[in-house]
Amino acid sequence: MKPFAVYVHWPFCARKCPYCDFNSHVRDRYDDMRWARGIARELRAVAELQGPDRPAVHSIFFGGGTPSLMSGAAAAHVLDAIAETWTVSDDAEITLEANPNSVERGRFQDYRAAGVNRISIGVQALNDQDLRELGRLHSAEDAKAAIRLAAGIFPRVSFDLIYARPRQTLEQWSAELEEALSFGTEHLSLYQLTIEPGTAYATLHRQGRLILPEEDLAAVMFETTQNVCARAGLPPYEISNHARPGAESRHNLTYWHYDDYAGVGPGAHGRITSGERRLATQAERLPEKWLSAVEETGSSLAQTEIRTEEAAEEHLLMAVRLTEWLDLTAYRTRWGFEPSRQAIRRLEQQGLLTLENDQLAATAAGRLVLNSIIRELAALEPVAA
Repeated sequence: MKPFAVYVHWPFCARKCPYCDFNSHVRDRYDDMRWARGIARELRAVAELQGPDRPAVHSIFFGGGTPSLMSGAAAAHVLDAIAETWTVSDDAEITLEANPNSVERGRFQDYRAAGVNRISIGVQALNDQDLRELGRLHSAEDAKAAIRLAAGIFPRVSFDLIYARPRQTLEQWSAELEEALSFGTEHLSLYQLTIEPGTAYATLHRQGRLILPEEDLAAVMFETTQNVCARAGLPPYEISNHARPGAESRHNLTYWHYDDYAGVGPGAHGRITSGERRLATQAERLPEKWLSAVEETGSSLAQTEIRTEEAAEEHLLMAVRLTEWLDLTAYRTRWGFEPSRQAIRRLEQQGLLTLENDQLAATAAGRLVLNSIIRELAALEPVAA
């Protein structure tokens, strides 16, 4: 059966970062075991939608919010519930996102004992001034200590950085990237700062109080990131993710290959197969409403059937983010649709796409304007009978 993944959303943070538009909330106190029990109930509701013929789980991902605010006991309870509901592959990738704060680092051993075998640390910057401006609660030294500690506990370690930050120069980012690579982790997630609607940064940007690097400089930073990481043995496998060959995030690839995944916890999305139907699931977004719904009825999930053409478009939108080729023969067979051939030819002529032996991929230049490419390719055409 095709790969299947489980995403668990932990909605709580110690502070809301000004750039973040994720479904994260600050609460003074909560009973994390109560929330873990709620997640376990919603997991069982997903399994009931799938029916008796359930695929094995090959990836579990605790995201947020800040999952490292969970106790090890709460994480273990959720993992036990997954194992009771599905078969979990012996080599399943089990990732937990963590912040570098000392109180959260103290839980690393507990997460490892619970079964977590991959940690993803939200570092975001390696200097204190930028960390303060990003609203982070840790220092650069906290971050470095967390990376070193994690490397001694978990078999697999990744961490995140944000670039194209206010006032950041190419020289500064290049030096920071080299320092990040010096830790020798197998995976790095390197995101260009974007202004998301509804965030504090969006307000500051609108008021002219937050000035980002010019578009041309940001593009050079992106190209530098791709080249430096590739030379260091961590080539890009997706527009913002770099890994040693074989160390790519299995969970990320589940999304980008458009395979099935359960999404539970406040605001989580899922894509699952139920008989002959492909379903989109959406959990209640507000944490307290989510918990009430789950405790009263067993689930907060709303579900919508995805039409074949919609599924084909979603798959395409995800797949073109990858540096690997999209096999159009397999794509046509799966969906009965294909991207506009006229659009492909036009994008090829512009040097933004390559098409060889029915294998489609964005070029390095194309990855700089990926949203434009996606808009053109999304005009799908039925495959001729």
